[in-house]
Amino acid sequence: MQDFINVTGMILKQSAVGEYDRRVCLLTKEKGKISAFAKGARKPGNRLAAATNPFSFGVFRLYEGKNAYTISEATIQNYFEELMTDFEGAYFGMYFAEVADYYTRENNDERQMLKLLYQSLKALSAPSIPNSLIKCIFELKAIVINGEYPGVPQDMTLEQSSVYALSYIEASSIEKLYTFNVNNRVLEELQIVADRYRKRFMDHNFKSLEILKTLC
Repeated sequence: MQDFINVTGMILKQSAVGEYDRRVCLLTKEKGKISAFAKGARKPGNRLAAATNPFSFGVFRLYEGKNAYTISEATIQNYFEELMTDFEGAYFGMYFAEVADYYTRENNDERQMLKLLYQSLKALSAPSIPNSLIKCIFELKAIVINGEYPGVPQDMTLEQSSVYALSYIEASSIEKLYTFNVNNRVLEELQIVADRYRKRFMDHNFKSLEILKTLC
């Protein structure tokens, strides 16, 4: 008899396997980042078809095989449908998922990164602040969560509001991250700092970021 486990998490990416199956990368509260198969998920009308799309967040029922898990059921709490009709927003979301994939590992405690990803997608879905600011906040907080954030740069002359924003991003709870806006000058400075720190601490070429550069 197979032993089933329930995990709460989000689909970061998916790929086709065989004729009808999917392989997904799933970021979970309980197991960190894991790979899982969804048998028959590419068949029309399959109950796992929508549940295994990127950004799908909910509870997944799994059983463990030799090299990966298999999804038997899923109860999705948020599909982030708004991003499916927002081309630019979807690419920001894909970039955030790529960063989460880059930073996370199996069997690590990745709850903070999962929470950051979820709240960032919510911010993209109901944008009361610009996507470019959401991106800065996400990048900087991801570096904070990973324990690499060096603080406000000392070799730059920044607006006082920029210094305050950077300090707020570092210290704020994830739930309260996306509750402020900034003027264009401060946004430019935050972008410079975020770009510098991303290049320094994320030594990786993100495909979706390259596409974003052509859109924004």
